Amino acid sequence: MFTMDDLNQMDAQTLTDTLGSIFEHSSWIAEEAAALRPFSSLSDLHHKMAGIVKAADRQTQLDLINKHPRLGTKKTMSASSVREQQNAGLSTLEQQEYEEFLKLNEHYYEHFGFPFILAVKGKTKQDIHQALLARLKNERETEFQRALEEIYCIARFRLADIITEKGE
Repeated sequence: MFTMDDLNQMDAQTLTDTLGSIFEHSSWIAEEAAALRPFSSLSDLHHKMAGIVKAADRQTQLDLINKHPRLGTKKTMSASSVREQQNAGLSTLEQQEYEEFLKLNEHYYEHFGFPFILAVKGKTKQDIHQALLARLKNERETEFQRALEEIYCIARFRLADIITEKGE
């Protein structure tokens, strides 16, 4: 666990290394955030990191979305994604459930051109399945923005896992 003081005192490379996995395979966000110090709180850090993504061009945002693994698949993913999906029960899918997730994920990807993203912390595989079905009905721009919002939520959870604020 790190404190805000720890993060504020790190050199830029150490900070980038420490926060580089907060956004899936996108250490450039942590690298840019280093120049925005000091961070006054976890919320301030999260806001600044999300702001970097919001300020990025559309292609960069799409690239970030596409770095996320498809939920419920058995493909290689970051350690954080593995842990998050395990906790939601996605690593123990029965064969039929696994095939259903594969089919829905493929349909989603074909429809929108990027993977379905959901902050799975606190959710069950049933919750995730229902969200996937419901969101398939959305327009592409709605889903693009929703994917980014889910990424910000995932980042917040990941930051909370490694940062302690005074008084906690």
